Amino acid sequence: MGNVEEGPDSRVRMWSPVCRAVALLLGPYAEVVLHDPETDRVLEIWNPMTSRGPGDPSLLGELDELDPSAQDVYGPYEKLLADGRRLSSVSAVLRDARGEPSAVLCINLDRTPLEQAAAVLSAFGAPTVKGPEPLFEQDWSERIQHVIGTYVRETGRPIERMTRQDRLAVLGRLDEARVFAVRRATPVVAGALRVSRSTVYGLLTELRAPSAKDRQP
Repeated sequence: MGNVEEGPDSRVRMWSPVCRAVALLLGPYAEVVLHDPETDRVLEIWNPMTSRGPGDPSLLGELDELDPSAQDVYGPYEKLLADGRRLSSVSAVLRDARGEPSAVLCINLDRTPLEQAAAVLSAFGAPTVKGPEPLFEQDWSERIQHVIGTYVRETGRPIERMTRQDRLAVLGRLDEARVFAVRRATPVVAGALRVSRSTVYGLLTELRAPSAKDRQP
């Protein structure tokens, strides 16, 4: 960070608290630069990302050519450093009491940590694939949870609000998945649906009756 105490320029003294505040808030990932638009030189720099310093060329270009509708604030726009880092930059024209450009404040934010975090989150959010069948074909309790959970997600109706018809539909799916071929499955299904075993047995009897399909919606 530059030593503003040695800078005699009144603009550096005026804007130093603002520049330091931004640099402290976003540091070490933000470079804050104060430019002199008249001489096209750097007045001061905080958290420098390159070797440039006060007195070096700013290379701002002509302020008169900037879009006036932006109201003196431009960006965010992208910059690229020689080491490959991508920056998001914002520039603001600071005017004096007469409305003339006094200084240009530029904030350059290093996007590297943001891109790294986005890559990590994207990896976590990668689409899942179907589980390997040999691992789960014998896991009938997992199949029960999957069938019931799928029905809840499809209907948006939680287990505690399921109607009799909902339970019949779920038991039908479980029966098709051959869950009840496992002798111990009925109490597990009853627990998952939060009903008694007798309720499950009664619904299964109704479901498997010859006219059950005619009664279901």
